[in-house]
Amino acid sequence: MTTRYIARTGIIAAIYVAITFVFAPISYGQIQVRLAESLTLLPMIMPEAVLGLFIGCLLANLMGPWGIVDIVFGSLTTLVAAYITYRFRHTYIAYLSPILLNAFGVSLYLYAFFQIPYWITVFYIAAGQSVAVLALGIPLLRLVKKHLPQQ
Repeated sequence: MTTRYIARTGIIAAIYVAITFVFAPISYGQIQVRLAESLTLLPMIMPEAVLGLFIGCLLANLMGPWGIVDIVFGSLTTLVAAYITYRFRHTYIAYLSPILLNAFGVSLYLYAFFQIPYWITVFYIAAGQSVAVLALGIPLLRLVKKHLPQQ
């Protein structure tokens, strides 16, 4: 790992945590719009974002109401979604993976551990993720691409 890789990983993690903390009232729960999820498209242009998003999500979930369940399963869901976004960065799958994996994955463990209704939670999380990823993430991705130094 290069110094640049480590630095970008840390910066992405820190930004994820900061955004989640500042917008905590809407970042957790069955109905949520975690604005930090706008960063989930960054693996399309920065491989180091995969690890940064995982670390950021893990740290952000330490502050959340769901405890160890969300710390473990939420963070792993983000890791898998970020990897898929990176792996399929030239396809529409990159845009859908953070939305669908969070909608179905988070809803599954909220249902399994806390008996939160599954399908309505899928809908709410998919809606919130769509706002974060599509409405905020796509413009953010374009902005970062425009200003990112060539590697």
